[in-house]
Amino acid sequence: MSGNLVIVESPAKAKTIGKFLGSDFVVASSMGHIRDLEKKGLAVDLAHGYTPKYVITDDKKKVVAELKQQAAKADAVWLASDEDREGEAIAWHLADVLHLDPATTKRIVFHEITRDAIVNAVKTPRSIDFNLVNAQQARRVLDRIVGFEVSPVLWHKVKPALSAGRVQSVAVRLIVDREREIFNFQVQSAYRVTALFLTDNSELAAELNRRFDTKEAAADFLQKCIDAVFTVADIATKPTRRTPAAPFTTSTLQQEASRKLGFSVSQTMTVAQRLYESGKITYMRTDSVNLSDMAMAAAKAAIIAIMGEKYYKRRQYQTKTKGAQEAHEAIRPTDMTRDNITGTAPEKRLYNLIWKRTVASQMADAEMERTTINIKSSKSPELFQAVGEVIKFDGFLKVYMESSDNEDDSAEAKEILPAVQVGQILHLDSASATERFTQKPPRYSEASLVKKLEEQGIGRPSTYAPTITTIQNRGYIVKDDRAGTERHYTQLSLKDAQIIERILKETTGAEKAKLFPTDIGIVVNDFLMKYFPRIMDYNFTANVEVELDEIAAGKLVWNKVIDEFYHPFHENVEAAMEHSERMKGERMLGKDPETGKPVIVKIGRYGPVAQIGEGSDADDKPRYASLRPGQILENLTLEEVLDLFKLPREIGTYEGKKVSASIGRFGPYILHNSKFVSLPKTDDPYSVNLERAIELIEAKREKDQNSLLKTFEAEPDLRVINGRFGAYINFRKKNYKLPKGTDIPTLTLDDCKKIIGEAPDVPAKTATKKTATKKTTAKATTKTATKKAATKKTATKKTSAAKK
Repeated sequence: MSGNLVIVESPAKAKTIGKFLGSDFVVASSMGHIRDLEKKGLAVDLAHGYTPKYVITDDKKKVVAELKQQAAKADAVWLASDEDREGEAIAWHLADVLHLDPATTKRIVFHEITRDAIVNAVKTPRSIDFNLVNAQQARRVLDRIVGFEVSPVLWHKVKPALSAGRVQSVAVRLIVDREREIFNFQVQSAYRVTALFLTDNSELAAELNRRFDTKEAAADFLQKCIDAVFTVADIATKPTRRTPAAPFTTSTLQQEASRKLGFSVSQTMTVAQRLYESGKITYMRTDSVNLSDMAMAAAKAAIIAIMGEKYYKRRQYQTKTKGAQEAHEAIRPTDMTRDNITGTAPEKRLYNLIWKRTVASQMADAEMERTTINIKSSKSPELFQAVGEVIKFDGFLKVYMESSDNEDDSAEAKEILPAVQVGQILHLDSASATERFTQKPPRYSEASLVKKLEEQGIGRPSTYAPTITTIQNRGYIVKDDRAGTERHYTQLSLKDAQIIERILKETTGAEKAKLFPTDIGIVVNDFLMKYFPRIMDYNFTANVEVELDEIAAGKLVWNKVIDEFYHPFHENVEAAMEHSERMKGERMLGKDPETGKPVIVKIGRYGPVAQIGEGSDADDKPRYASLRPGQILENLTLEEVLDLFKLPREIGTYEGKKVSASIGRFGPYILHNSKFVSLPKTDDPYSVNLERAIELIEAKREKDQNSLLKTFEAEPDLRVINGRFGAYINFRKKNYKLPKGTDIPTLTLDDCKKIIGEAPDVPAKTATKKTATKKTTAKATTKTATKKAATKKTATKKTSAAKK
C-alpha cells in the first residue's frame, strides 16, 4: 500500500469519511482506545513521576497488528480521532504503539463529518497536542489511584467487592443527600381558595391571593363570601416576551432527550454518536453553545424559507458553564435544510429534537399579552386574581418549547379572559377551600442529576453518562418507579349559600424513572464521608476539574498536580485502614414482643437484611427476613421490620398441597408442592391471595410444558428442555448443553446419555475455591498496595533528606 492512511476510532466514522476522500486515502478504524492501564495492580509508577503502565488490550492486539502493517506501507498517516481529550489521547497512543514517524504523521480534527469539514481538516493538519493528552492521562491516573487505594479499605471495613471513584462517589453523595432531605422533610398544609364568578355571558375562574393555615380560618372566609359583593377592582394588561433556549450542549441534550423522548442519558449519547459518525450532526461531546457563522446563515435560510422573514432573529450565544473546556460548536445538524432523516426511530426522534432546538435558537421572540384581573370583596381585604395569557405572535414557539424538570410548577391559566370592566359587579357562583401540602424536594432523574453535576462543576461532557451508568452498575443507586401512597385531605365547598365539608383522598409521592440510593450505597457514602471527607467534598471535586482544564491549557504540569494530591490522600488511606471502624449500617430497633430477642437491620452477606436474635448456637439461631422493595435500613421502624417476619405466609391449599408466599434471595415467590413460582413486581407476597397464586402456578406449568421438548419413559428424570439460550438436557438437577446442530426430533436416550457422559466434570468445590481465591487476592492486593505505599513514603523521605 502507498499513499495515505487515515485512522479514526470507529468503523461507522471510517465509512462516512471514506466517502469524502479520494482513492489516495485508505480509512481504517482503531475501534476506540487501543491500550489502557494494566488491570493488574495499580499500573502507575509512584516512584517515577506517576508514569502510567499501559498495555495493549487483548481485544485490540489483532487491530494493532493490522494497523502496523498498513502504516508501514503508507507514505503518510493521518490521525483523525475526535477533537476532545479522549480523542487526542487515542491519537497519541496510536502514534506511540505504531511507532509513527512524526515527519510523516499528521493530526487532523473536525467537529462535523461533512465533505467541507474533512477537506479543510486535511488542508490544515497539526501535531498532537500533548497538553490535551496529559489532561486525559492525569484524569485516568487520578481515578485509578483513588479507586485502587480506597476500594480495599471498603472491602475490609464495609463489604467485599465494593469500589470507590473520584467522581462516582460524589454523584452517589448527591443522591443520598437528597434522599435524606426527603425523609426529614416536614410536610405542612394550607388551604387554597378558588372561586368561579359569573359575568353577563361568561365565567371567570380566580384564585385568592393568600392561603389559610387552618380549616377554621378557611371556613370563616367562605362564610363571609356568602353575602359579600364582589367587584372588579382593577385590570392590568402588559406585554411579555419569551426568548428561545440556546442550542444544545451535551448536558442540555441529555436533559431534554430525557424529558421529551424518555431516553436515558447513556441512550442519548449512543444515538447521538451514531448521528455524528454518519455525518448528520456535529460532535456530541461539548459544553459550547456557540454556532458558526456558516451554521447561523444556514439556519436563517431555513427559517425564512419555511416560515418567513418575521420569524428570523440572529442570536449569538455565549457559553456560561463553569469550566467549559471545548472550543468547538454546540450540537447541531450538519445540514439545516433537513428537518428529518432516514435511520432508526430513536435516531429520527433525536435528530428532529436537535434540528428544532437549533432552528428555534435563531428565531424571533414569542410575544404575549398577560392580563391580571383583581376582584375585591365587600367583606374581607383579600383579593381574588384571574390571570390569562394570549399569544400575539408565536415566534420560536412555532417550532420548539423547552421542557422543565420542575414537577411542582402549578400551571397558570392560559385561556382568554372574558371582557369585564373596572367596577363591574360579579356574581359568585361557587367557591372552595382545598387543603394543599408543601412538596418534598424532588428525587433526581438522570437528566436532573446531569444538570446538578454540571452546576457543581463535577465532571465534564464526556463523563456524565459513564458516571451515572457506573453508579447504577455498582449497585449504589437504582433507577426505579415507585407507587405513591394514599393521602386524605379536606375540601370545603361553598354553593348556594351552603358550606359542605368533604374528606377526599389522592395518591401522592409516585415516582417514575427516578434515582434512589440503595442500602449499600448509603453505607458506602457514610463511610467515605466519615473517613475520606476531602474526596467527597463537592468543591474539591470541582477544583480537580479546573486543574485538569489548566493542564489542558498548558498552565499546569500533570504529574505535579497528581503529586500534590497523592501524599495527603495516601496518608488518609493508611489512617482509614488502621483506625476506621467496620460499618454495616446496623441498627438495633428494639425487642421482638414474642421472644424478647433484639431486632436488628444491617447489610448482610447478600445485601440488606432484618434479623431477630443474635445467638450463634444451633438451638438459638437468628431468624432472617429480606426487606421489601423501597425500604431502606436507616428509615425502618420496629413495626415495619416485625411485619417482614410474617413470611412465609400460608395462603391456602391447592390439589391437597399447601400454598405459601415468601421472599428469597432472588425475590418474592409462591411455593407449592416443593416448586417455586416467581411473583411478578405487581404482586405482593404479603397480600397475594390463593386465587392469584393458583393462576401463577398454572401459568408456570403451561410455560414449563411448552418448553419441554422431549422425555423418555425409560428415564423419567431426563428431559430435553427449550431454555432461554437454546435447548439443553436436564438430568438429576444438572443441565447439559446440547452440541450445535443437534436434531431434537431424532435425539434418542442413548444420545442424551452419551452427551452427559462426555460433559466435563466440574467438582462441587470449584465455587468454594474461587471464592477463597478472590479473598486471598483481595488480601494480597491490599498488602501490595500498602507495601508499595510504604516504599513510596520511604523514597519520599530519602529524597527530602537528600535535598536537605
